[in-house]
Amino acid sequence: MHLQRSHIYGVMGEFGEPEELIHAVEKIRAAGYRRVNAYSPFPVEGLSEALGLKRNMVPFICMLGGLAGGVGGFFFQYWAAAITYPQNIGGRPLNSWPAFIPVTFELTILGASLAAVFGMLALNKLPQPHHPVFNVHRFSHASSDRFFVCIEAKDPKFRLEECARILQEVHAHHITEVSDD
Repeated sequence: MHLQRSHIYGVMGEFGEPEELIHAVEKIRAAGYRRVNAYSPFPVEGLSEALGLKRNMVPFICMLGGLAGGVGGFFFQYWAAAITYPQNIGGRPLNSWPAFIPVTFELTILGASLAAVFGMLALNKLPQPHHPVFNVHRFSHASSDRFFVCIEAKDPKFRLEECARILQEVHAHHITEVSDD
């Protein structure tokens, strides 16, 4: 078993065009690497598929938040109007559900939106004020005009020399060792 130095986060390659990035990710994944991340200044069509990303859980979390908000809002109103403070006004039923619809709708939207925001933050492991890729000097171009791919050292197949070689084969402009410090 080949042990890697513990201070290495991975190896990063820089590309100038989105097509180069997608080609590189496809070649790296075809070589058997699974712990691969790509960074681009704008969404790149087909990059998620090339990375092998599966669908996320945000829609499901959003639906659960909406259901919890709507059901909770409805039953809170029912509890207040029919159980805790029942008032017979003009012979109307205590469970006057049509009057509960606007608040129920609003709490459904509120619950769904809060669940979506906090679910997205949790699934993206945010906030994360520092990430090892920020140690790479050229990574500042990732938000303007460059594309990066990083093979993480956590990948079972990771060998520093082999990763650098595969990045050279896919014509990375710059290849950088990413430290974990």
